[in-house]
Amino acid sequence: MAKKRWLSVLLSAAMVAGSLAMAVPAQAEEGEVQEITWMFWDDLEASEDNITKGFKEVIDRFNADYEGVYHVTPITTQLEEYYTQLNALVDADQTPDVFIVSPGPNLTDYVAPGVAAPLDEYLEADGWKDTFAGDAVFAQQTYDGKIYAVPLNTAAACVFYNKEIFEEAGVEVPKTYDELLDVCQKIKDAGYTPITISAGTAWCLSMLAGYLCDREGVDLAACNSGEESWVNEKTIAAGEKLKELSQYFQETAAGDSNDDATAALYFEEAAILIQGSWAIGQMNGANPDFEEKCGVFQFPAIEGGNDPNRIIAKSDSLAMSSSTQYPEACVALMKYFTDDTAQKYTAEVGGKIPVTNVEYDASVAPAQLADVMEIFENASATFGFYNESLVSSDAGSYFDNQMVAIYQGEKTPEEAFQAVEDWYAENGYR
Repeated sequence: MAKKRWLSVLLSAAMVAGSLAMAVPAQAEEGEVQEITWMFWDDLEASEDNITKGFKEVIDRFNADYEGVYHVTPITTQLEEYYTQLNALVDADQTPDVFIVSPGPNLTDYVAPGVAAPLDEYLEADGWKDTFAGDAVFAQQTYDGKIYAVPLNTAAACVFYNKEIFEEAGVEVPKTYDELLDVCQKIKDAGYTPITISAGTAWCLSMLAGYLCDREGVDLAACNSGEESWVNEKTIAAGEKLKELSQYFQETAAGDSNDDATAALYFEEAAILIQGSWAIGQMNGANPDFEEKCGVFQFPAIEGGNDPNRIIAKSDSLAMSSSTQYPEACVALMKYFTDDTAQKYTAEVGGKIPVTNVEYDASVAPAQLADVMEIFENASATFGFYNESLVSSDAGSYFDNQMVAIYQGEKTPEEAFQAVEDWYAENGYR
């Protein structure tokens, strides 16, 4: 055993009152079951994603263990619709008791108006906080000294590839951006799609843009603060490289969902997927035979640019509604997501890095996890998704849309980053 650590269009009122009406917790008299809801961005019953299957196991185990005391009803949707539906419920005063959320500015959207409750008193009770790998895992969930969400796992944005296609095309893992271009051309010449990506899902394209910006040496903090304009040589160079790489995307990239793009890799229709290590559970769950063919490498360096050992890191987190009738039931559920059973599953089956001090068997974990762990161990620093690291979630969404505009040829890189700079000025950040 090895010890391992680690927007918003509202729905119509009719939809909220209809299909989402389950979000209102039932009133419970003394001695009755305390009913709570939990909202997630995938279908617990139909998904082949191993992480989702693990979450279903948590829900089922919680309901069985607390039968007659607590009961949780999941509210599920699709990733692309998740925040639209969550925000509709919040606006209708039907906030789920517990809901999954991304840390950073996205979580701020629920902390600032008081939708999410602080969790410190619960974390400090019974030593729950001590089970986590350290205070650092709460960094992006902390506001004004208070913790508003509990992390469930850690993942890295990296590059997955098909080892057999690479061998057939006679290419090696690229260390630099120029080598990546060469690899893509040779793979294309060999008759395969070099890169699969959901270019129509803005955050996927933005993730790639974030790596290109960082590798070029863009100073994100300076751009955020106004010390430096979003229109500069480094951002423009990153935009140009985004457009350059897009010639190697699958023809259907603009219309493919994230699931479509990921499936193109594990069904061996494409050679490279730029995605987060959260995709391990999805790939191995849908096509277990692909695991041995799947390699992982960190995003390549740009010669003359920034430190290539910096990686994008992200965690899924759970927040609790400040208006819940049953905080004790909510906390009990959240603890189930971070107990040893759930966290071992996170690593050994899901292929994500646990956030607690749990010990897991690395020999039974997905092979790709070892590659991800090595990338983490060699990382000089981590940084967040660009769309989750700007001044607000609205700023992140606007940035995402500008990257899509570059890809679709609607704007030049100069025009796109000027639009971002203009947005900052128009919204009082300049």
